[in-house]
Amino acid sequence: MSQIEIAEIIEQIKQEIEVEANGQAKASLRATARLAGVSDKAIGKALESANLEPSKLAQMLMQHGFDTANLTDWRTSGIPDTAIAIILEYYAYEAGRYCTKQARLVCRSFNTIGIRAWIQDKLGWTKPASNSETAMTQIQLLAALAKHLAEQEQHLLQQQQQQTQILARLKAVEVEQDRVNTPCGHKYSVVGFANLQGLEISVKEAGTKGRKASALCRKQGIEIERIHDPRFGKVGLYPESILVEVFKAEQN
Repeated sequence: MSQIEIAEIIEQIKQEIEVEANGQAKASLRATARLAGVSDKAIGKALESANLEPSKLAQMLMQHGFDTANLTDWRTSGIPDTAIAIILEYYAYEAGRYCTKQARLVCRSFNTIGIRAWIQDKLGWTKPASNSETAMTQIQLLAALAKHLAEQEQHLLQQQQQQTQILARLKAVEVEQDRVNTPCGHKYSVVGFANLQGLEISVKEAGTKGRKASALCRKQGIEIERIHDPRFGKVGLYPESILVEVFKAEQN
């Protein structure tokens, strides 16, 4: 007899074993006999003997608090799990020549967790959630939901920051493209344009040319872009065509 064969027997008698809402299990007389590896008549006879001369099995059951009425009623109502454990123990170790290897194997299977837990496991029974457990589950669900929403919010903020950075980069690209495509050409500071032309220019001259370039830009409706310069603070950027005109006029 193997655990596989035990599993097959459980499957065959599954309809005759039940677990009540409170977790207590019971099995029919026939199902109990199949678990013990004996005939249902043998167990039935032992239960009936309680009214006359109790058999050794009946005596064991009554020593554990069951009375004759219980034993008689089990033939039709089913045998409770605690009594099944005693019956299996009897046929595993106390029945003398009537002991069965199957009863010993089944006993070994549930000895560590108990017959009730063993039957519950075999039938796939789970304990119904109590009000406190349900409440805890709801609290856990709310906590999980709050965590999920917080993660979503954080993800959204990261997306917004990335989008802002992307838009800033696109704006910079657009500005550069506008400089390339504008009829006035690229924009330079006065000092930058002078360096590009290989000319030396003093701070005073740069200031003078800057004022002239600004005047020309305002006259032509050209917006003056200003950037930070570590030496002069804010300096203007002027279209190449404006600077060419300013530097040419100075040379003349």
